[in-house]
Amino acid sequence: MQQQPTRESVGSLPSDKQGYVSETNHSLSTTSKSSMVIVLRSLNWPKTIFLVGIPLAATVSLHWVPLRKETFWAGLIYAYLRALAVTAGGQHPLKLVFAIIGAGAGQDTIKKWCRDHRAHHRYVDTDKDPYSMSKGFFHAHIGWVLFEKSDPAHGVLATGRVDISDLRSDPIVIWQRKHYLLLLFIAGYLAPTLFCGLMYGDYIGGFVFAGCIATALEQQGTFCVNSVAHWYGSQPYATDKTPRDNPLTGLLTLGEGYHNFHHEFPIDYRNGVRWHDFDPTKWVIWLCSQFGLATNLRRFPQNEIAKGRIQRKREKLDEESEKVDWGVPLEELPVMEWEEFEQQARTGCNLIVIRGAVHDVSAFVTEHPGGPAMITGAIGKDATEMFEGGVYGHSNAASNLLDTMRIAAIKKTPHVE
Repeated sequence: MQQQPTRESVGSLPSDKQGYVSETNHSLSTTSKSSMVIVLRSLNWPKTIFLVGIPLAATVSLHWVPLRKETFWAGLIYAYLRALAVTAGGQHPLKLVFAIIGAGAGQDTIKKWCRDHRAHHRYVDTDKDPYSMSKGFFHAHIGWVLFEKSDPAHGVLATGRVDISDLRSDPIVIWQRKHYLLLLFIAGYLAPTLFCGLMYGDYIGGFVFAGCIATALEQQGTFCVNSVAHWYGSQPYATDKTPRDNPLTGLLTLGEGYHNFHHEFPIDYRNGVRWHDFDPTKWVIWLCSQFGLATNLRRFPQNEIAKGRIQRKREKLDEESEKVDWGVPLEELPVMEWEEFEQQARTGCNLIVIRGAVHDVSAFVTEHPGGPAMITGAIGKDATEMFEGGVYGHSNAASNLLDTMRIAAIKKTPHVE
């Protein structure tokens, strides 16, 4: 076998071979550099710095900035409050407040967020889905934002068209979009910094943790809805697409993890539809409705939700059923004449007719709980009446076991004595 040249042996090769190896290494190096350049050019740098750079810098700074217990809880609570402003925002008197606080979540404007969300529902798992799981976990989680370009020439397929006429005419949506960067700075960073600073003098900790890090963690939780909840979890309503119910994601996002339900019944204001599902967003919206702060709460008809669960349960049962030996269906069995049945029974075959089928009970004679005599006495006969209660009312399990012993359908059955 010819030995491949190593790095150490290149110097001893003929000059023409040295040139070939050198040229090959240079080509590989150039290709790697070109690929890296393409990736770097494809990045949406402002969003990359915002979503990755700032959180990394803030995390590193914790080495010098002590994390106080008060700041930890302030950041956690405020992060969930901003998440709630995103998930519970809608047509109600609190919409303006939620629009301001929600801007601090750093998940783009109401218009952009809703537009992407509607496209995701309409084109889920296709190339027109902005965060389609079909393009991989990384893309669905954060890649769709980091490499987002408005110009299709960059190789990113355009998001599918959706109707956003209501958003274009909404004064709060228009106002929030116009002042989004200012609102992001105030609600995302200035507010937690001032709160922690004025309350107990932790301005730097408030900015680093309650501002930068808490915002980043909240964003990652939301991204999990697009990735984790399309990758792992149960599908109690439908399996034709990737959305799944993932309770852990629901815990991180105030109920948004019940994604299989959400995609199947998108007009419903609830995600965790069962009473025990952890869905604080649902609870807050319902509570607001009791004080007139939220109206027109929409629910998908309970009858249709029940249908979805039942249909899915049937699918699961069918899937499980395919793994079980139910015996050959009667219509697929070969046909045996009664005379042939009697002849085989007389020659020593342990054959019994029950419910129009010939059963070979040879392997079960000695296993019969009632003793072998009950079976041997029925060999060569139609024992249907005996099996179904004439002697003993057999269980459903006994019937299922009997079905696995079928070998033929009987063509003609004489009068049963």
